[in-house]
Amino acid sequence: MTLGDAVDALVLGIVEGLTEFVPVSSTGHQIVVADLLNFRGDFAIAFNVIIQLGAILAVVWEYRGKIVHVVAGLPSDREAQRFTRNLLIAFFPAVILGLLFADIIQEYLFNPITVATALVIGGLIILWAEKRDHRVRANSTEEMRWSDALKIGLCQCLALIPGTSRSGSTIMGGLIFGMSRKAATEFSFFLAIPTMIGATVYMFLKHGSTLLAGDLGMLAIGFVTSFIFAMIAVRGLLKFIGQHSYAVFAWYRIAFGLFILATWVFGWIDWTSVTDL
Repeated sequence: MTLGDAVDALVLGIVEGLTEFVPVSSTGHQIVVADLLNFRGDFAIAFNVIIQLGAILAVVWEYRGKIVHVVAGLPSDREAQRFTRNLLIAFFPAVILGLLFADIIQEYLFNPITVATALVIGGLIILWAEKRDHRVRANSTEEMRWSDALKIGLCQCLALIPGTSRSGSTIMGGLIFGMSRKAATEFSFFLAIPTMIGATVYMFLKHGSTLLAGDLGMLAIGFVTSFIFAMIAVRGLLKFIGQHSYAVFAWYRIAFGLFILATWVFGWIDWTSVTDL
């Protein structure tokens, strides 16, 4: 591992950790930053997915008390059973569509221009969702109905398009369908656990053969860095939404997306084609 490889792993780990749980699209940012770093190929794909486990571990650690309580209560606790049921209902739509269309999406949509377009459109949707009349029916994840979970799960499917944002889709879906801002955000955190673990296993089975012993150093740097910065992001986001809306993230998405599109239109940056990623 060269110094340049270590720097690339550090940068990508920071990007992953800071963006995984906020509605700005971690995959979109990874695609753009990896393109700028000339970090491409099968190993790059495997690397970007595997370091997401570091970010997921941050959520597991932050909510370890609730996770242990739910697991311990599954045999007899109705509340734990309902929470688990809702999580599974929300999880499966993305699994089904992901297995059916993941390769096609990766082949044709994993490029900076698709990301930029999705960032702008998603930002506008967030602004609309925040300005509409918001009637809260569920103030906690325990108050969710199975139909709410299914709707949020269908919203998560939109995140198969890079730049849309998995957290953005699920949080905004929760707000639109009657969840409080805190409940929608926390359910998005919990839903990330099975979703990202499933994606990691799938990508590892597909691209794991490209990993070599010499790659472990980069993976370790990216994994640890993403864990640290995801912990910062999760705690910061929960504090932020207590007093603010998600509009600031929407404006960031729009500005960043338009900037990428401008660099493409005016030829300031020679973004690679999707086949080069």
